[in-house]
Amino acid sequence: MSTHPHRAMVLAAGLGLRMRPITEHTPKPLVEVAGRTMLDRALDHLAAAGVTELVVNTHWLADRIAAHLSGRPGITLSHEEVLLETGGGVAKALPHLGEAPFYVVNSDIIWTDGATRALKRLADSWDDERMDALLLMQRTATAMGYDGQGDFFLDAEGVPRRRGDREVAPLLFSGVQILHPRLFRDAPPASSR
Repeated sequence: MSTHPHRAMVLAAGLGLRMRPITEHTPKPLVEVAGRTMLDRALDHLAAAGVTELVVNTHWLADRIAAHLSGRPGITLSHEEVLLETGGGVAKALPHLGEAPFYVVNSDIIWTDGATRALKRLADSWDDERMDALLLMQRTATAMGYDGQGDFFLDAEGVPRRRGDREVAPLLFSGVQILHPRLFRDAPPASSR
């Protein structure tokens, strides 16, 4: 059974260390590529998928992201005084994400859609009875600008396996996924984050 999420979390709290000195004064999600910020590109994809409620986490240069997003409806900011990483950031934002599966999108990536939008393909593949998480993968051979060893292999049933230390995998995690809130059932309470 597939679902089409109407809520999403956009991860925008990173430090952008690999892009220094650009990110010393501009948060990485606000770096422009071809005249458009990476954050706006992610938000556009989510809007086209029918997402109406978003949580954007912030940390580094949070005031710049808040100012950039002011006036955009349906966005809740989740500020992290201490950087919580992906899982902690999502767990902290759960009260705003509801009880149904939701998208999680990295704000520092750029992707293009094929004939069918990536978020629609992901949502169409979701099976609420079998899945807590569904990751959008990209073939390393066709990932523009990628020069790594990949992240995952898929078995015959489509179940991913992380690559070992001495392996080269054909797929990488794109930074786009659907998560179910039950995945965070045993997360530490918000007071310890």
